[in-house]
Amino acid sequence: MRRLFANLARCVPALVCPCVVLVVLSAVLSAQEPAPPPAPQSPPADQSQTPVPHAAPKHRPPFPNRLNEVMPPWLRVRGEFRERAEGVVNSGFVDGRDDLYYLSRFRFNAAATGKAMAATVQLQDARVGNKSVGPTGTPFTASFDLRQGFVDLHARAVGKTQIGGRFGRQEIAFGDQRLVGHANWINSGRTFDAARVTVKSRPAQIDLFAASVVRILDGEFDKSGNGNRFAGAYVSSGRILPQGTAEPYLFWRRDLNLRAETGPPDSLQQVTTGVRLVGTLPARLDYNVEMAVQRGSLGLDSVRAWAGHWQIRETLEGSRTPHATAEYNYASGDADPVDGIRGTFDQLYPTAHDKYGLADQVGWRNIHHVRLGFDITPIKATPISVNYHSYWLAEKRDALYAASGAALARIPAGAASRRVGQEIDVQVARPLTPYLVITAGYSHLVAGPFLKQATPGESYSGPFVMATYVFLADK
Repeated sequence: MRRLFANLARCVPALVCPCVVLVVLSAVLSAQEPAPPPAPQSPPADQSQTPVPHAAPKHRPPFPNRLNEVMPPWLRVRGEFRERAEGVVNSGFVDGRDDLYYLSRFRFNAAATGKAMAATVQLQDARVGNKSVGPTGTPFTASFDLRQGFVDLHARAVGKTQIGGRFGRQEIAFGDQRLVGHANWINSGRTFDAARVTVKSRPAQIDLFAASVVRILDGEFDKSGNGNRFAGAYVSSGRILPQGTAEPYLFWRRDLNLRAETGPPDSLQQVTTGVRLVGTLPARLDYNVEMAVQRGSLGLDSVRAWAGHWQIRETLEGSRTPHATAEYNYASGDADPVDGIRGTFDQLYPTAHDKYGLADQVGWRNIHHVRLGFDITPIKATPISVNYHSYWLAEKRDALYAASGAALARIPAGAASRRVGQEIDVQVARPLTPYLVITAGYSHLVAGPFLKQATPGESYSGPFVMATYVFLADK
């Protein structure tokens, strides 16, 4: 562990120094802009009139962020570079299995807008360096390729309803992305080849989509398909709950050649039905609730699973916008791995980072999870959050699953204890300029009886520091 932190201490200057150079360069380029001409002298004001102060001149972005000023108004571009150093102490809960690696990601967007439609293209190149433990392919690496390419049909009025659509390779995200999201924390992210239609009216907005997740392929064009189909409907209405929003949804997923409990690999046909409820309560409280049920089949197996998320947050008194949060998450597990009933909840295609702990060692499958959190902004635009997590397995014969959905540890005969462990996290973010943001965090997961039985049982830690720089555009 000392070795990792020594390496991390060396990597921080390597990450921060380029950020400082970018800040200084932006300042120099801004300083080189010609000063605005002096305002013409006005005649002495009438003393009987109230003087009106002149508005301060608006600060212009530095030269690298002003390309759109010289582009035609129908064309806009944006570039983003993100660099993150991640450390791992005791990977796999194995003593001394430490690592320190660098994740680099470049994205370039171009959008053209017309009267009836708009087109967007996003290119991406994602790389990993110095990684010595575990895989180095997807999702750590995604060589230069088309990440998004879609056409938007502007909404048209049909009576009192607005109907629009998006067609092509695109991100899809609903709610707080516990089931469907872009997964932008991971280096490659996630996109779909999809058709999406949005119907807006006063009572509600309805999104209908049919999609297939895009697979990152090394050395060839990224492709969707391969038997994967994903479709559904997501509704959002502010008319059902007082001071709140109700979001019922239905998702259908099909995949081929998946391992069944009984019989050979077969096709999955699965329907997820759920609802998300968010809103405010008296006494400076707000809530976020989501529950989902899954039914379907995989060959001769039947699917019977469910999950829930219950959160309440209080805005405390004070000028630093403090909040206290309490949260419970549950996802069903498989009580018997050979009975032909698949009880493990399928978390689909989520943005799962930091939903169940910053270390991302726990996902929304076969788990009881309690979180207590506190966040505050002691300095303007510098939020700090601290969270405590506690975990138990839902079923002893099922696995502990990571945020990615992959199984981390399992005792097929049944664990002696459901207790997985507990975790403490801290995060802080700070924009150094409007175009450069620094984020840092640290997580520490203390192994409980289950992890000590299923693995060597050492505690897991994961520090990181990340810089995100936007160029070409002004935001």
